[in-house]
Amino acid sequence: MNDDRQTLLKALEFHGHRCWASVAGVRVGLAALRVLEVKRSGGRQLHAFVEIGEDHGGMCFGDGVQSATGCTLGKGNLEKTPYGKLAVTVIERASNRAIRVSYKPTLQKQIGASAFMTKRGQGIEPDDIPEAEQLELVDLIWNAPEADILTLGEVFQFERDWLPEVIGFVPCGACGELTAKAYLRVVGEKHVCIPCSGYER
Repeated sequence: MNDDRQTLLKALEFHGHRCWASVAGVRVGLAALRVLEVKRSGGRQLHAFVEIGEDHGGMCFGDGVQSATGCTLGKGNLEKTPYGKLAVTVIERASNRAIRVSYKPTLQKQIGASAFMTKRGQGIEPDDIPEAEQLELVDLIWNAPEADILTLGEVFQFERDWLPEVIGFVPCGACGELTAKAYLRVVGEKHVCIPCSGYER
């Protein structure tokens, strides 16, 4: 089994069900890595802006991007931008070289007519849909020629001063809960967490 297919299978396991949008996210992420000639980010070597926004049926795309690129919400090197689009900009932090890759609407009629999407429209949860119907969409997106489903932008310079990662936690001086140093606030003589400080941020 090739490495890309292994990445796809791991992404679908992480995501929790098999759907077209998560597969599209994997395809977009892998294409960005290939064009930038970089490896998956185990640390914070890469940064990604995924344009999915919130509260729509295609947000699964973000999990595919995370799995493929290694840019994750947990590491802080994945950010959401609220455009409601299936697109990502991936940046190599050391060089600030970047590329934006988006998913084309080419297959949307086939996706919409699929058994999986028909059942989703009826309110059936994705993991309650038969595996064969899930895999029908996985294969549709995975096997499509890249030029048919992806738009690869030009590599460009992304201008940003990257902040250093602040390492370390200390107990809040009021509630005692561990708090990342960058999130402590000074109140009188104490270093306290944001909720205990009374500040909004």
